[in-house]
Amino acid sequence: MEISPIAYYHCPLPQKFGLPRQAGLAEELEGRVVLEPAFRRPEALRGLDGFDYIWLVWEFSLNDRGSSLTVRPPRLGGNERVGVFASRSPFRPNPLGLSSVRIKSIDFEKGEITVLGADLADGTPIYDIKPYVAYCDSHPAARSGFVDGKEWKRLEVQFASAKLEQLLSDSLGSDYNALLEVLSEDPRPQYHDNPEKEYGLSFGGLNIRFKVRESVLTVEEVSQEAQGLF
Repeated sequence: MEISPIAYYHCPLPQKFGLPRQAGLAEELEGRVVLEPAFRRPEALRGLDGFDYIWLVWEFSLNDRGSSLTVRPPRLGGNERVGVFASRSPFRPNPLGLSSVRIKSIDFEKGEITVLGADLADGTPIYDIKPYVAYCDSHPAARSGFVDGKEWKRLEVQFASAKLEQLLSDSLGSDYNALLEVLSEDPRPQYHDNPEKEYGLSFGGLNIRFKVRESVLTVEEVSQEAQGLF
C-alpha cells in the first residue's frame, strides 16, 4: 500500500522535545490541520462541523522507524521495558500515530481545521482524518494496563523573574497558557534528574531555557531563536 499526506499540521512546537506525550494533555495547545491542494475544497470537510473531536492518522516523521520489539515508556520512568504493541511509543515498525484532538474551528474555503490538544510537531504529515464518535470510540471503564498504576504529576512552573514571565506572556499572546501546559508536563527524559542541568525548549520561535528541581520547573532565560537574547 502506498499512502500520501492529505494534510500537514502546524503549531508552535517544531521539535520532538517538549511535545505532549499524549493528545489532550495540553488542552490549550492550538494548531492547524491544513489540507493539501488536491483536498482543499469545501466538500471534503462537509458535515465535520457537527463533531467536537476528530482522529488524526499521522506520521512520526521526526523519528527513525523502530526495529526493537520492546520499548521504555516514559510513564514507567524510561527504564522498564514493555512490548512495542503494548505502548504508544513513536518508535514503531510502521511510524504511524493516532491522536484524538478537539475541533476549535473549521475554515471550509481554506481547507483548514484549527484544533486543540494535539501531540504533533510543526510540519507533521497527516494521512487521514476521521470524526470521533462517542458511542463507539469511548470506553470509560476500560483498563489501561501499566498506565493505571502510575500517576502522572504535573510540575509547578515558575519564572526566574516577573519581568521574564511578562516577556513571555507579551511575546506569545494566546499561546502563553499552552506553553505553561507543555512545561508542566515535564518535557525532560524521565530518567533525567539533575537539578543543575539546563534544558532548551523551542516554542513559537522562542528558545525557553529551564531547570527542574523536584516538582518545580523554573524558566531561567528566553531568547529569540537564531537572533540572540531579548
